[in-house]
Amino acid sequence: MKMNTRKDYTKIWFLILLLVTFVAGCGSGSNEGGNPDIIAAAAVSYTNPEEVATDVAVNSTVNATFSEENSAATLSTATFTLMEGSTPVSGTVTNVGSTVIFTPATNLKADTEYTATITTGDKELARGHASRANKVWSFKTGNTKAAGPAPVLLGLARNYVILAKAGISTTGTTAVTGNIGVSPAAASYITGFSLVAPPTTFSSSPYVTGKVFAADYDTPTPSNLTTAVLDMQTAFTDAAGRSLPDFTELGAGDISGLTLVPGLYKWGTGVLITSAGVTLSGGANDIWIFQIAQNLTVSNSAIVTLIGGAQAKNIFWQVSGQATLGTAADFKGIILSQTLVSMNTGAMMHGRLLAQTAVTLDANKVTQP
Repeated sequence: MKMNTRKDYTKIWFLILLLVTFVAGCGSGSNEGGNPDIIAAAAVSYTNPEEVATDVAVNSTVNATFSEENSAATLSTATFTLMEGSTPVSGTVTNVGSTVIFTPATNLKADTEYTATITTGDKELARGHASRANKVWSFKTGNTKAAGPAPVLLGLARNYVILAKAGISTTGTTAVTGNIGVSPAAASYITGFSLVAPPTTFSSSPYVTGKVFAADYDTPTPSNLTTAVLDMQTAFTDAAGRSLPDFTELGAGDISGLTLVPGLYKWGTGVLITSAGVTLSGGANDIWIFQIAQNLTVSNSAIVTLIGGAQAKNIFWQVSGQATLGTAADFKGIILSQTLVSMNTGAMMHGRLLAQTAVTLDANKVTQP
């Protein structure tokens, strides 16, 4: 009997197509009832204290920030533990955006090594699947307490030295060290950076030592940026909502020439720093939060000077209006602006610019802390 070769091949290819469609369907969608390991789960992006950190303040919390938000319902002292040797540390676990926080019940012991562990019992908020693997890291305390309020948690916004919702622009020769990103704005709203095309999940620029991200780049960039922007907004709300300030209306808003100790500062007006500058004096773990109800204006050639070991990463300028850094100003800290951040010609920034509208640069140097 003679075979109909063409019909037989058609049947074979049809069966193969059905098989491929079935296998693809098993691994798509929400994967309900399937293997949770099929879908890549959230990973820990960074921790605070960092791995093998030393001289950690004894009144510190222990934090981990994930690549995606986590469900608070799945987090507990059973899934986030802190150990002193073989002895568990008592505490509570909370969740703010993409950051998980272990708060010890009492201060940690001085000059002591601790080990933190987040187990696979933790789940992704969006899909409810276990994390890739346990996250384990160790650190050692010093013998001092951190002065000032608790730090503002930046979440995934910490991944960017400049993050804005509406756009980032530059003129002149700007030098940025760290990643920059815009969302929900597209890459077309990043101007003056001579972006290298074509982009994938990120692009690059001769003016950026780092990566450039935009909401219209390939997956997973849009989702990552959405989470980072939400974390930026949460950080702003947290900083603005801190109560019981240590100082109110200091200098009637003019802090020029002053030396400021760690603490929570609050103004119902704008804040001015003239060319006389301002000095922040404190230790490496100390925290400053400045609540500014209107604009932050930094005059030409003004300098924010840090002494005593104070670090830019621990200084938070919450600005409900616009932040303007004047020509040749030298600024330190993290600006959380509800509107625009503008840097005039030659101004320098050691910190982060996190703006809920736009960031404009003009031949500036911006360096992540």
